[in-house]
Amino acid sequence: MSAPIKHKAVATWLALLVGSFGLHRFYLHGLKDRWAWLFPLPTLLGIVGVQRMNHLGQDDQLAWVLIPLLGISLVAALIGGIVYGLTPDERWNARFNPQQPAAPAGWGAIIGVVLCLLIGGTAMMATIAFSAQRYFESQHSDTP
Repeated sequence: MSAPIKHKAVATWLALLVGSFGLHRFYLHGLKDRWAWLFPLPTLLGIVGVQRMNHLGQDDQLAWVLIPLLGISLVAALIGGIVYGLTPDERWNARFNPQQPAAPAGWGAIIGVVLCLLIGGTAMMATIAFSAQRYFESQHSDTP
């Protein structure tokens, strides 16, 4: 029995849609992938931070620490989606489908890469801006 075919477009879209939970890595490497297991906890902690800020307001310092974890997890997943989508078909098939004939990925992977770039760039800029704003606000509030 041969291993199932791993499609480049599917991996790219999984990274885009649910990559912050590591599902793109589980798709490619299975449940024993250690890197995939590093995604869910920071994502969930970041979601808790967003909920804390919604309920407790912007003065909640724990939310300041937790929210960037969500951004970092999301950006890491989207970088993975970009790498998957831009990997040449020959290298992709040699790595993930060695016993199968090479098949072109098509437009699905390209559209996924474009969306990963768009959302990933936005998430990265928002994470940096949020972290910097909170840092400078904390420095300003400490002065008399």
